[in-house]
Amino acid sequence: MKFMHSLAAALASCLLVAPLVHAQAPAYPRQPVTLVVPFPAGGPTDAMARVLAQKLGDRLGQQVIIDNRGGAGGGIAAELVARAPADGHTLFFGTTGTVAINPSLYTKLRYDPVKDFAPVSLMATTMNVLVVSPQIPAKNLGDLVALAKAKPGELTYGSAGNGSSNHLSGELFRTSAAIQINHIPYKGSAPALVDLLGGRLSMMFDTIAQQTQNIAANKVQALAVTGPKRSPLLPNVPTAQEAGLKGFDVTIWYGVLAPRGTPAPVVERLQREMAAVMATDEMKKRMEADGAEARTTTPAEFAALIKSDTAKWAPVVKNSGASLD
Repeated sequence: MKFMHSLAAALASCLLVAPLVHAQAPAYPRQPVTLVVPFPAGGPTDAMARVLAQKLGDRLGQQVIIDNRGGAGGGIAAELVARAPADGHTLFFGTTGTVAINPSLYTKLRYDPVKDFAPVSLMATTMNVLVVSPQIPAKNLGDLVALAKAKPGELTYGSAGNGSSNHLSGELFRTSAAIQINHIPYKGSAPALVDLLGGRLSMMFDTIAQQTQNIAANKVQALAVTGPKRSPLLPNVPTAQEAGLKGFDVTIWYGVLAPRGTPAPVVERLQREMAAVMATDEMKKRMEADGAEARTTTPAEFAALIKSDTAKWAPVVKNSGASLD
């Protein structure tokens, strides 16, 4: 009888505790989620984020709202999220530049990409393509390297500005090929492309999606893509490694990060839903049409990539001499 009384008391205790435990673990998300994008609306980063936001919101059961916060190379957006409540309702749409390059580029960075964030997952990766003006007598990358060595300092390459991915692609090319070429920074890729098409620039590293029409129309010649494998949009264009630059790899990525301290179950839920979204045929085809590849990771894998890319780009930035306040 005493045993039965104790058992009944224990069961009653469990029934009382269960609601308390449940109350301490509220459902996520309990309100709309804000995805902070570090660049203005209308650009490639914004386009990527908006595609993800709609599908991710459907799976989370709450709207995912885009908040464009351009400025300081993405630093304004990053700092905003780093200081936000760590509850998973404010997220950062990070890029290679804002997370892995800015620590070496900016002398006064107001956020720490490693200490201030909890990586969730990659969304997609993309690459650049090296295109040359029709006036440059180079049919392949070997020809271009030989020409640069024959005319040191005479060839030029344009970029969207100091520290941009096409600038650092050019710097990595310069050091990898041991050549002397001059960097011409512009305020964005568009004016640089105008000068390339006009023959006032020798070459440029640019996004594949932006150059496919120019390549098809023979307005520029594509010599190599910067990633580890060929692009489905340019199957006949070799990678820089295939063309002779061993170890050359400029892979640009997009991914989601939460403020440091965000509960593990929230991070895991976000990662799981992102993986489901990006695994669909619809998203894979959408990414491919934009010259990108749908690719997700675990939080640990994303953290490892951030660490390795930060170490990779530090010497490239240093050698380029680029520095921003």
